Amino acid sequence: MAVTNPWLAGPSPARRLPRERLSERILNLLSSQNMCVLATTGPDGPLATPVRYYHLDFALMFTAVATSPKMRNLAADPRVSVGVFAPLVGQASSRGAQVFGQARSLDRGDAEFDHYWEAFRWQNDHVERSRPLDEPPAGPLVVIEAERIVYTEHWLRRDGYAPRQFWRRDPAGGQPAQ
Repeated sequence: MAVTNPWLAGPSPARRLPRERLSERILNLLSSQNMCVLATTGPDGPLATPVRYYHLDFALMFTAVATSPKMRNLAADPRVSVGVFAPLVGQASSRGAQVFGQARSLDRGDAEFDHYWEAFRWQNDHVERSRPLDEPPAGPLVVIEAERIVYTEHWLRRDGYAPRQFWRRDPAGGQPAQ
């Protein structure tokens, strides 16, 4: 039988990508997708919600109605897990990230709001919904700064790297660490 990707056979390599290359691959994934699944926990248990996101470096951002179930959950427990993934055709194309962090809800006037808002492309949504471009969304901006990321890409096996890589923010300088 012909095998399309023989490098997928056998045990997975264990070698780690250099930090710069891993960061680049994660940012490429975040830039090439716009949907994620946000996992929160609340009084009724876990909730996994598909969300359209934008990113600024390793921070994911979205807006939501302040009274939605996900926002109620975030108010009760800001710890989140976010799944971002590329469409899967087969094992070789498997590529995604599990982002872990704490969600912060920012309103206009908050010190960090403008920093993130500049990267948030709300105009796309307004055009789709025939809303005026001179009236930005009124709801809060939710920001999740990644504390750690589990990145999976089976294509890495071709070059002798483990398909699962681990990224962690350096608490001292805010830069990624492994």
